Amino acid sequence: MAESEEEVDVLVQRVVKDISNAFKRNPNIDEIGVIPCPEARYNRSPIVLVENKLGVESWCIKFLLPYVHNKLLLYRQRKHWLDREALVDITSTLLLLNPDFTTAWNVRKELLQCGALVPEKDLYLGKLALTKFPKSPETWIHRRWVLQQVLQRFSAAACRSQQQHGEMESSELQRSPMLSDQLTRTLHEEMKVCCDAACRYPSNYNAWSHRIWVLQHMARGNIKFFHDELSSMRVWVSMHVSDHSGFHYRQFLLKELMTELSQAPTSSYASQNRPSTAPSSSPPHPSHTEANGELTGAEASGDEERQLNSATVLQLFHQELELCSDLIQSFPGHETLWSHRRHVFYLWHLWRRDLEHHCSCNGDAEAVYASSDSDLQAVGLQSHVNGQPGADEAMEVEGTSLPDPHDSKRLKRGVPLPDPPSLTSEYGFVSGVLDSCCNHEQKRFAAAYKKWIDTVVNQAR
Repeated sequence: MAESEEEVDVLVQRVVKDISNAFKRNPNIDEIGVIPCPEARYNRSPIVLVENKLGVESWCIKFLLPYVHNKLLLYRQRKHWLDREALVDITSTLLLLNPDFTTAWNVRKELLQCGALVPEKDLYLGKLALTKFPKSPETWIHRRWVLQQVLQRFSAAACRSQQQHGEMESSELQRSPMLSDQLTRTLHEEMKVCCDAACRYPSNYNAWSHRIWVLQHMARGNIKFFHDELSSMRVWVSMHVSDHSGFHYRQFLLKELMTELSQAPTSSYASQNRPSTAPSSSPPHPSHTEANGELTGAEASGDEERQLNSATVLQLFHQELELCSDLIQSFPGHETLWSHRRHVFYLWHLWRRDLEHHCSCNGDAEAVYASSDSDLQAVGLQSHVNGQPGADEAMEVEGTSLPDPHDSKRLKRGVPLPDPPSLTSEYGFVSGVLDSCCNHEQKRFAAAYKKWIDTVVNQAR
């Protein structure tokens, strides 16, 4: 083992070079790790590359980490000069071993701003660092900064395209999460990185917070993407019933979908899910007001769209409470599940109350269909949000067959909706749990939930 300072310098320089060469030989490395090895037993490089996995023997870290750390600090203090290539190698090595070293990320920000690095390279480095340190806050913070640079770049490109062609309004540019195929790939890649980090570290608040940030900034207004996220997360939360952060993410998705479907014009959503040649869900209305006082075509269409949106919200809440019921009964004694059910039912309660208030203020007798359970049953669509563009068959999510929005005949005749959530159904569920369950913790959580309904929901009516 190296002992003198000169030998240590030669050793660590060789290791830094070996790490750089490993990425050149295999640009598809997807995981890093430390190989337990107290001493150097062989005269070989401590960097091990097997398939797409990169390992560093632990004996060299005590020499390697102080070396790259001091080199970078001397550079920042302007006591030592490093060219751009050396800076990239030094910071890459340092951040793979210690991703919470803020100075290294700041140096890479400068390299990115001057063009020595591309955003994709920094996102890739952060992704690798998260395989070893999935909760690293500095890595997530830097990742958001890089994504902001990516968004600014695509926004600038979209503005140039608008000036050249004049085909898109600025509001559409701001709300569209798919300005290009590359941006779409970035969005899906971020979802995968967050999911992997959440699987590696339980209740990974940093990963789930980043996932929410990505949706807020890169998928705003895309109802279909939000619903796809909600559907894809069913399996994950079913396998992590004690991970409150995952259920909090579902609550965020429900809030966003509820808000978008209640406020956003449905025409924007329909354009995401229906091709231009799709048949209309209702026969064409006249474009003028009839003499007998009937609604114009636009008003009738808007009324129908509001009904479809309300039906979608009902279906979302029904499916979420059904998922809660299944998990509570399958995994008794988990407080996270009861907390999630409480939040979902309260969201439903608020949405129902706001809708009734809005309809009563506007004097819209027809729109108060949502305040009546029987009328909700007659709205006639189970989940308008689930349609895929260009799909010829109904999409299926977690064994639940979802209606095809392009089937105009089904839209006309309507599909029976489940009963909306109610205090009666919640009391019935809690009573069933208290009567049939022998788990002491489960009974305690059920009793607390019943007390919450009595004291909070009933008083808020």
